Amino acid sequence: MLVATLGEISALLGEPRFNWSDPAPWTALERELGLEFPPDFREIVDAYGSIEVNQQLYLCHPAGHLLHSLGESIRGDLELWRDEDMAEFLPGPVGAGPGELMPVATATTGEAIFLRVPDEPASPWRVVVQEFDSPAWTLYEMTFGDWLLAYLRGRDVTLCARNRAPDGPSYEFLP
Repeated sequence: MLVATLGEISALLGEPRFNWSDPAPWTALERELGLEFPPDFREIVDAYGSIEVNQQLYLCHPAGHLLHSLGESIRGDLELWRDEDMAEFLPGPVGAGPGELMPVATATTGEAIFLRVPDEPASPWRVVVQEFDSPAWTLYEMTFGDWLLAYLRGRDVTLCARNRAPDGPSYEFLP
């Protein structure tokens, strides 16, 4: 299985302009949640920061000084998805334990993007996308970087960029 590189993502999305290098916000968030995020997810978010991709997909960085912080987003989403009325729309519980789902991104079109915590430490992380307006969800047997690359290439990974980015993928910093 080919793992997407930041270079492949940058070639489609444009050069990253955030380029964060201090691990402290990640360390604090990972300690709070009880997990270590996959390296590809961290690398992408460190490169781009808190952004909106194709006026559709929201990615957030854990730096506390940002208005759109990954930690704040995750805390709110964990509370939402732990509600029994919402939990039925997912293939498993949210949280940091093996097989659980960690909410990491959202979309203006109503989807929620989760990283599925591996069952075993050596197993790969996977992506689950839930369609907020229906009980439908899809497990993608790919890393976050591979999923994002497929999205940027216009493939249907529940989110689809084709109609959202007629001139090619783009991003803007979140305010």
